[in-house]
Amino acid sequence: MQLDTASIKKWLSADVTDLLIRLAIVAFLVVLCVRIFAPFMGLMLWGMILAVALYPAHQWLVKRFSMRQGRAATLLVLVGVGLIGVPSFMLGSSFAGQAQEVHERFKNDELAISKPDPAVAEWPLVGERVYAGWNAAANDLPGYLAKIKPQLTELSKKLLKLAANTAGGIFKFLGSMIIAGIMMAYGQAGSQSMQRIISRLAGRERGVQLHSLSTATIRSVAAGVVGVAFIQALLLGVGFIWAGIPAAGILALVVLVFGIAQLPALIITLPAIAYLWSTGDSNTTNLIITVYLIGAGMIDNVLKPLLLGRGVEVPMPVILFGALGGMVTSGIIGLFIGAVVLAIGYQVFMDWVAEGDQADAGDEGQVQSEALPTSE
Repeated sequence: MQLDTASIKKWLSADVTDLLIRLAIVAFLVVLCVRIFAPFMGLMLWGMILAVALYPAHQWLVKRFSMRQGRAATLLVLVGVGLIGVPSFMLGSSFAGQAQEVHERFKNDELAISKPDPAVAEWPLVGERVYAGWNAAANDLPGYLAKIKPQLTELSKKLLKLAANTAGGIFKFLGSMIIAGIMMAYGQAGSQSMQRIISRLAGRERGVQLHSLSTATIRSVAAGVVGVAFIQALLLGVGFIWAGIPAAGILALVVLVFGIAQLPALIITLPAIAYLWSTGDSNTTNLIITVYLIGAGMIDNVLKPLLLGRGVEVPMPVILFGALGGMVTSGIIGLFIGAVVLAIGYQVFMDWVAEGDQADAGDEGQVQSEALPTSE
């Protein structure tokens, strides 16, 4: 059937044209805002997560010491920057100094490697290869380095990339901490605004519920992260003391800071293991300590799933799958975003199921009332 001119003019009425223009303008504005805000998205998300997680401590400072909101937020930011920045600067300076010393010793032909103990060759699977490489380096270090130059070049690139990512992660965390302080200073107004936004989207009653659920989920995940970082730092601190690593307490503090910043503890444990084998004898004790340090350095992968989701009115597997799935797809920040999104989705779905059950119960009651015999 063909449309005549009158029908086309009727379809393209003023109201439809105005609606299309408004939708186009809104879509253009949304896309423009997203593109402008995209470079700061990561910092703002981290800042919001830190602000929600630290807000109870912020309010405790305000009530306990009668502090103003801004001063309490500033104090928390300074403490956070001190805990992250100072140990990171000390570790970076120490690493740079050690690298410079090794380079100078290598240039002056003063760098030497002690010969391995014959017991190294008896290690399972890798013993013979480790012994052969170690012995070749001890006998002719320049020749051995020239032989493995391609591998060293590739390893140096990976180490430089790891160092750059680590430094970038630390600076990003420090910036997020500052943003979190600003958010905490205006925490009450910000929380009310967020609740109004969610209530506008999901309804007043459900909006309050989802706002509380999101807040509890973020704090639960953050508490799990901090708790795991503390446990890992404690275990590695014991291992460093057991191995006789210098400044074991400082290294344990650095592990705690790295754990909170979601940086791998192996950055600390691997150099410690290298120091252990370079200064001590190759024996069974060193092997046991090495296994312990590697296990303690990776124990966060086991503890995080166990401690996440506590105190949230959502089943623990939902928080676990949300956190792990978010971390796989979006990195460390996905640990929080995935848990919150899946928890909200689960809650909305179960509310929808409950509404269906109530409707079915109402229908059954109505059918039963209609089926009852009436007395005349």
